[in-house]
Amino acid sequence: MDRRIKLALFGTAAAFIIIIIAVVSILIDKFKPSNEIMQLTDYYKVGDSEVLVILQDHVYEKKGLLLDGKVYLDLDTVVNEFNHRFYWDYNENILTYTTPDEILQAEAERSEYSVTKSMIKTKVASDYPIVKVFVDQVYLSIDFVQKYSDMNYQYYENPSRVVIDYKWGDYLYTEASKPTQLRTEASIKSPILVQLPADTELMYVDMEETPVKGFSKVMTKDGVIGYVRNKFIKESAYKTLTSSFQAPEYTSQTRPGKINMVFHQVFNTDATANLEKLVKATKSVNVISPTWFRVNDVSGTIDSIATKEYVEKANDLGLEVWALVNDVDIEINMYELLSHTSRRETLSNALIEAAMEYKLNGINVDFEKIPSDAGIHYIQFLRELSVKCRNNGIVLSVDSYVPSEYTKYYDREEQGKIVDYVVVMAYDEHYAGSEIAGPVASIGFVKDAVRNILTMVPKNKVLIAIPFYTRLWKETSDGKVTSESFPMTPIEELLQSNGVEATWNEEAGCYYAEFEKDNATYRVWQEEDKSIEEKMKVIYDADVAGIASWKLGLEKESIWNVIVRYMN
Repeated sequence: MDRRIKLALFGTAAAFIIIIIAVVSILIDKFKPSNEIMQLTDYYKVGDSEVLVILQDHVYEKKGLLLDGKVYLDLDTVVNEFNHRFYWDYNENILTYTTPDEILQAEAERSEYSVTKSMIKTKVASDYPIVKVFVDQVYLSIDFVQKYSDMNYQYYENPSRVVIDYKWGDYLYTEASKPTQLRTEASIKSPILVQLPADTELMYVDMEETPVKGFSKVMTKDGVIGYVRNKFIKESAYKTLTSSFQAPEYTSQTRPGKINMVFHQVFNTDATANLEKLVKATKSVNVISPTWFRVNDVSGTIDSIATKEYVEKANDLGLEVWALVNDVDIEINMYELLSHTSRRETLSNALIEAAMEYKLNGINVDFEKIPSDAGIHYIQFLRELSVKCRNNGIVLSVDSYVPSEYTKYYDREEQGKIVDYVVVMAYDEHYAGSEIAGPVASIGFVKDAVRNILTMVPKNKVLIAIPFYTRLWKETSDGKVTSESFPMTPIEELLQSNGVEATWNEEAGCYYAEFEKDNATYRVWQEEDKSIEEKMKVIYDADVAGIASWKLGLEKESIWNVIVRYMN
């Protein structure tokens, strides 16, 4: 064979071999897993005093702090994720946490906190500062939070991170079937985060994400989240995460029978004189709530017209006395009052001291002028007051508007946990100042009030308040609408004197009348025996704890024959 041909064939073969080697090398490189290692400190980047927070199965958006070897979490995270009862006073820099029978308070940076039972405050030493404050950022010790919250945590170093379990239930797990790697991405070319020995337990995360072929996204016990090849893990199985945390029980001082409470509006200390006459006209009433206390100013002091003679007379008549405190008759900035810890304490102590001095059975809180930005402070006041009431055997009831979107900051669900009775004021559907005339409490309004409150508060804590009054509405020719409140008997006499006969309005669940006089139209949606009975049917069917009535002395005596039929 010609030498040149031989050389050409040899060269072609050599080139072919080189190409094959190159292709094989490329293929080997393509399918060969990367051995590159990424340090966890580069993967989870945290500052010198920071702690990465891993909530259950995901990296949280906010970092904690590591201060003097202790982990601290920001207040918003604690409140929103773990325990909404931690309360921070930005005015006085005081943290408060309220259990059913204790009020715990800690100031920033101090290694101590106080505990109040009844009205006695005791200092308790702590091994660490409970609260740290940096300008307007508040951080709480995770150890202190854990004592009162349904959560567990584990801290790990390099990098600093805390893994927190707080959502209990079934989670999908697997194990490494042989030694393998946890990688940063769903690719064998991505860096290795952790070398996984055989039988390493792994929890699946982000199951809702579109799976990557051949890989699963998992998390190790110490909170490292990455990807593992499916060929190197075992069959998955659900594991139930449980908690041994025992939540404190908010015991209630509810009564075994139905409550029939009447509000008694009084204006001076002479109310005892007429009490027996008013009460003897009633039937089945077992609680009376005199309007004795009024918030005096933003400092938390109260005005009082209470008397021991009244309590003694009421008790002799078989009545418990749940004295009312209100914010209605005076212009007070309730935000300024309730957002200061010292002022809330002054107010709650004043009420407890009065209850003990006059031997009251209960306190009724009737705060109707709470602005939306004071909602959380109002609820905190009720928590603190409930502790003192519970520890002193005083029933705590709270008057509340009917549930609505614009009053949800009254947080009736929390009220239902911490107080003894929630009194729903199922009246003033149309109130003084309303631009449209209408009933005080239509049957639909009452039905909605009952139905909605029972989604928030246990029925054995619900009292539905009904009206003993009616409004006479006046509309003039220029369209101006005004109203005047009338007791039951006087409104009947007014209609009779004007030659008007009311007719039953099925939709409103009450009698309706209208007449013309002095170039004005007058309208009345009348509250009387039948309208009250329609309300009592709804209340009876709901099997709530009872009723309250506004107010004693406005009713016809025959009303009590209606009410008593539905109180057993």
